Amino acid sequence: MSLEIKIKNLKKSFNQNPILNGIDLTIPKGNLVCFIGRSGCGKSTLLRCLNGLEVLDEGEIHIGNHILKRTHNANGEEHAFEKAAMELRQDVGMVFQSFQLFPHLKIIDNVCLAPVVLKKCTPLEAKKRAHNYLEMVGMIDHAQKYPQQLSGGQQQRAAIARSLCLNPKVILYDEPTSALDPELVDEVLIVMKTLDREHDLTQLVVTHEMRFAREASDTIVYLDKGLIAEAGHPEELFTNPKDERTKQFLRKFI
Repeated sequence: MSLEIKIKNLKKSFNQNPILNGIDLTIPKGNLVCFIGRSGCGKSTLLRCLNGLEVLDEGEIHIGNHILKRTHNANGEEHAFEKAAMELRQDVGMVFQSFQLFPHLKIIDNVCLAPVVLKKCTPLEAKKRAHNYLEMVGMIDHAQKYPQQLSGGQQQRAAIARSLCLNPKVILYDEPTSALDPELVDEVLIVMKTLDREHDLTQLVVTHEMRFAREASDTIVYLDKGLIAEAGHPEELFTNPKDERTKQFLRKFI
C-alpha cells in the first residue's frame, strides 16, 4: 500500500548556504511526481531529506505514520532523528544515479542482501523475492552476472529491483538516468512507468528527462532557489505555465 507524503516548511542549509528555503507540499499516495529545475535548485537535497539522509534544519516530513523532524534532548543534543530515519527507510526505498551495486556480488546477491539484513528475511525468501523483481524489470537472465558485466541501463534496472525487494511503499529516484548513455535511458523509464501503472507505489523522481516527466507524472514540481515556484498537472505546466521562472526553464523543451 502506497503512502501519502506531507512536507511542512522544510529548510536545509550547508555551511550557512541555504539550499531549501521552506518547502510545503502534499503528495497523494500512489502518485508519480517529478521534480524539475536547474542544477543547484535543491532537488536532490529534497530527496535526501525525504529519506532521512540529511538532518532537517527546520520543518517536518510526514510519510504515512513516519515523522522526520529535528529534535533535541534536555542537553541540547540531536535526539531520535536517526532512529526515525531508519524506521522510515523500512517503507521508503531510494534509487541513486550511480547505481551503488556491490561490484563483488552477483546481481541476484545484490538484490537479496537488503531484505536479509534489514527485513530479517530468510535467504530463501529473499532469493524468491529477488527472482520475482528481477523478472519484473527484465533482468532475470542477468541474475548470475556481476555489475561490471552489465550496461548502465541494466545496472540501474537491477538497482530498482533491489529497492523493490524491500517491499517499499514509496520509492525515491535521484536522477536515475543521468549516468546513462542516451540510448539506454528509455529502458529504465519504461520500468518506472510500468511500476506506476501496475503497482501501488508512491514514486518521486528528480529528473532532467522532460519527456518522461510530461508523459508519466501525475504532478510536476518546478523548484527554483530552494522554493517551489510552480506545481501542477504536466500538460498544464508545459502548455500554460503561470510563473515566469517556469516559462523560462521550459522554453527550451517546448
